[in-house]
Amino acid sequence: MGGPGKAAFFSDRRYLTNLHRTEAEFVFVHSDYIDHVPDRSVPIISPAPQASWARLAARLYRPRMHEGASPVHPSVKREDGVMLGVGVVIGQDVEIGAGTRIEAYAVIGPGVRIGRDCHIGAHSTIYCALLGDRVQLSSGVRIGEAGFGVSGDARGLVDVPQLGRVILQDDVSIGAGTCVDRGAFEDTIVGEATKIDNMVQIAHNVRIGRNCIVAAHSGLSGSVRIGDGAMFGGRAGIIDHIEIGAGAKVAAGAIVFKDVPPGAMVSGFPAKPSRQFLREVVWLEKNAAVKESGKDKG
Repeated sequence: MGGPGKAAFFSDRRYLTNLHRTEAEFVFVHSDYIDHVPDRSVPIISPAPQASWARLAARLYRPRMHEGASPVHPSVKREDGVMLGVGVVIGQDVEIGAGTRIEAYAVIGPGVRIGRDCHIGAHSTIYCALLGDRVQLSSGVRIGEAGFGVSGDARGLVDVPQLGRVILQDDVSIGAGTCVDRGAFEDTIVGEATKIDNMVQIAHNVRIGRNCIVAAHSGLSGSVRIGDGAMFGGRAGIIDHIEIGAGAKVAAGAIVFKDVPPGAMVSGFPAKPSRQFLREVVWLEKNAAVKESGKDKG
């Protein structure tokens, strides 16, 4: 919501209430909504508010980079029993808990916190992140890279700076090649004991509950919310800002375009209740068979 010295933008009337409540000192806003900006904020008129904000933020925000020539920065804090493989790079102000193993050529960015008894696979990278205890990352995992935020105006496309973090709670495990992007304005969170397979994409601002299962090649778009115990088959896809209720199941290959209630099971493209989907498949098969038999008789 901002505060003194903060700049915000408003570009979607669905969030008009947030504009009314903002405490940001400056707000980029389209002229159509200038009357909705509270008196405590200074409106800055723009035909493309998000792009204008992004250009300003890109000038003010610089991600932390590894300082110095030493692969392991001298400010790193390691508890007893931490094991580092060959070629590991660890930035400044990193904290690593007891018993954690970091395999060869992994890169840990500045300010990252890693809990106890974790395993970080070879060639993994971790930036802008907080990991709990007993987190398991397989080889080539990418944690905390910038989310896919893009805006545009008359000057062209612009990357929207991603200012949040990734939080992996205790006992999370993540398979090889999976990407968990940091949040845009808030954190991306994976809840306790959730298990994520290989080659999965978790976009910015996603929040996954506890004890969830996500199978390989699934994709969770930005700001998706997932309740505890939900399950996703391989190649499942969820569009942005969707809610998946606790205990829900998304079948392999399903593409979800609307919220899924707790405990429901959905299948197909677009996803619908699995029983309905299967009935429609049977109906189509029967009618196709009748049509084909009619052709044969003709």
